[in-house]
Amino acid sequence: MRDDAGSSSLEFIAVGVIMLVPLLYLVIAVGSVQEQTLGVEAAARQAARAVASAPDIAAAADRGEEVLDGVVAEYGIDPGAVDVAVSCRPRASACPAAGATVVVTVSTRVPLPLVPGVLGLDQATSVPVEAVSVQKVSRRWGAG
Repeated sequence: MRDDAGSSSLEFIAVGVIMLVPLLYLVIAVGSVQEQTLGVEAAARQAARAVASAPDIAAAADRGEEVLDGVVAEYGIDPGAVDVAVSCRPRASACPAAGATVVVTVSTRVPLPLVPGVLGLDQATSVPVEAVSVQKVSRRWGAG
């Protein structure tokens, strides 16, 4: 018979490390995606509020950009990877317009941690995140 004394602790450590590394990576990756998701949601919500509460179209654009820049910096989102779309419902010739609903859509791609940029792997494995926020514009908007 073979002597197996002491091998169970070695096996436990080996299997523990083999299972711990992927689990740790999963926690880090999910945390990174969640952080960027919260950032995109905050950007959409705050930009919609800023645009809807602005006194005129020029101020709406300036406020929207300012809010977006602040949220992107706060959450560490890559500014070059952020796509923003602002529209109004019902469709108006100018957006925002009195009584319209402003729809702000913010989207980006979250690169997974530790994925190299070789052969575009970082882009192929990135996770898309998107948030939409709507805000009603006052009927008296621009009247005063």
